[in-house]
Amino acid sequence: MAINPKLLNDGEHVVVSSRTHPKALLLPLLVTVVLLAVGAFLQQVGSGSAGAVLHIVVWVLVGVGILWWAVRPFVAWATTTYTFTNRRFMKRSGFIAKEGRTIPLNRISGVDFEIGIIDRVFGCGTLVVTDASEHGHVLLHDIPRVEEVQKMVAAELDRHAGHGSPAPDRADDGA
Repeated sequence: MAINPKLLNDGEHVVVSSRTHPKALLLPLLVTVVLLAVGAFLQQVGSGSAGAVLHIVVWVLVGVGILWWAVRPFVAWATTTYTFTNRRFMKRSGFIAKEGRTIPLNRISGVDFEIGIIDRVFGCGTLVVTDASEHGHVLLHDIPRVEEVQKMVAAELDRHAGHGSPAPDRADDGA
């Protein structure tokens, strides 16, 4: 996935772009399976017109549950991107209602990563972007290949600070 080129300024290029690791979808998938199993089990309960009404109510509740606990997280996952360019960090999310956050590279004081036991299994981790704002830092959970992303962003920060040569024109989709 790549950020819309219309969002980039003249001379700006993508250093790394990513989204949350698909492991974030495991719980919504599990919830979907459980809700469908509960719905199928309750389908066996009741008979006659009262049973028919109960079946309709159960499947409406299952549908609402799937929309809320499975479809909504999937849409959030699919529409959220994290992009570092040679000038700034951008977080963009949303399908209908959109939200974004931008931090200029000169305001970022550090980029660290944290990898838990489960994260190691899935090859992801949390990227911690420390900035000079009142919030102090931004946590980007479940970033695939977080060590590589941290290394590329740290190198770009170093180049931006004037300690290295100009960045090559390359992009990584990080998914």
